[in-house]
Amino acid sequence: MTTVYERRAAPRVAPPAGRSPAGAVLALLWAGAAAVVAMWWADTGSVVGAAGWLTGAGRIAGLLCGYACAVLVGLMARVPLLERRVGSDRVARWHAMAGRYTVCLLVAHVVLILLGYAAQDHATFWHEAITVVTDYPEMLKTTAGTVILFAVGITSARAVRRRTSYEFWYYVHLLTYGAVFLAFSHQLVLGNEFNGHRIATAAWYALYLGVAALVLWFRLLAPVRLNLRHRLRVQSVHREAPGVYSVVVHGRRLDEMGARPGQFFRWRFLGEGMGWTSTPYSLSAPPRPDLLRITVKALGDHSAAVSLLRPGTRVWAEGPYGSMTEDRQTSPRSLLIAAGVGITPLRALFETLPGEVTLLYRARTAEDLALGAELEAIARWRGAKVLYALNGPAGQRPNLTAQSLRATFPDLAGHDVYICGPHGFARDLYEELRAAGVPDRRIHHESFEL
Repeated sequence: MTTVYERRAAPRVAPPAGRSPAGAVLALLWAGAAAVVAMWWADTGSVVGAAGWLTGAGRIAGLLCGYACAVLVGLMARVPLLERRVGSDRVARWHAMAGRYTVCLLVAHVVLILLGYAAQDHATFWHEAITVVTDYPEMLKTTAGTVILFAVGITSARAVRRRTSYEFWYYVHLLTYGAVFLAFSHQLVLGNEFNGHRIATAAWYALYLGVAALVLWFRLLAPVRLNLRHRLRVQSVHREAPGVYSVVVHGRRLDEMGARPGQFFRWRFLGEGMGWTSTPYSLSAPPRPDLLRITVKALGDHSAAVSLLRPGTRVWAEGPYGSMTEDRQTSPRSLLIAAGVGITPLRALFETLPGEVTLLYRARTAEDLALGAELEAIARWRGAKVLYALNGPAGQRPNLTAQSLRATFPDLAGHDVYICGPHGFARDLYEELRAAGVPDRRIHHESFEL
């Protein structure tokens, strides 16, 4: 069954002015790292001997690790400037990179400091490690924080994430806050750069308190305000394809949220044991003043339970997030390429993107085509095209190569191409599009895999 979702003109929201601030944000982050190194330099006299070099390198690694922790948490704060202007996809990549830097710097800090102290005390590495943990102030808490950060890093590795549920990864990831809290006092108590240096100490407090304020506002207070104001509830649930369901959510003054086709929210359904997990799902239809709709495929415990939702279930939402919107359009011609449940944001864009629009939908079988009747109706209504790439009779997959794409779309390089689908599909398709001559600035994609 395909949900009937009446077409109405979506409210126009003024796009953010100016270009993406991604370059400026990155420059600011690297400038912060340079300032941290400068802080060490200003506090350090001559470095003498192997112990001095090891300890100095360990101090630099520790300071940069503390700074990276603050950046890591700041990127988790869901600041609208980053989520909507820079893009959730890019912020997710930055977050993953910051996580890897943090773990590497943490390892370097621990090993180099212990080697330097051991050389200075003429002791073994392990004897020095035990002494530092048991005798130095704040070190027991810091050790606990270190273990937590390592656990978060391990579970965030792609190979591990593929073998664990989203819910497990999500809860482990939240422990990052605890790890940073446990390690913070250690930095100030044992960091030579802060002892007796009021400006450096004040700057470090300002950094961490500023990040904490971002998290408090955008991850707690702003969502509370949004949900008290709009009072979202499930209106209906509809089966779209095997394992794929649409959820229609109603509320008050939803047009004031500023949601746009192509964006997503993070959803909690306060029933059926689903309220403990926040999961990103894209809008699968243009938002209306009284209704929002998402379409979900059962890929984990949370998404599988969506089909069991009952009308009237309270909904907790955070957002809107994402920058894969009309604002990215640079050409009057657009090609939307979806795979599987990746059709959800592209279905909304298919209805609303101006100009000449073509949709290419990749699925295994015709039965797996979710929202197919809606897509056909939209195509007829606006004079657009819908093409399907299905497996052959023997299960052979269609080849979406640079050659086949150019053959189907002779003027492909002049299109904006919006992609949504599994990570591997989007990565391979991006390479084929680049080989087909599509400029990078015209390939638009958001992924929520870290």
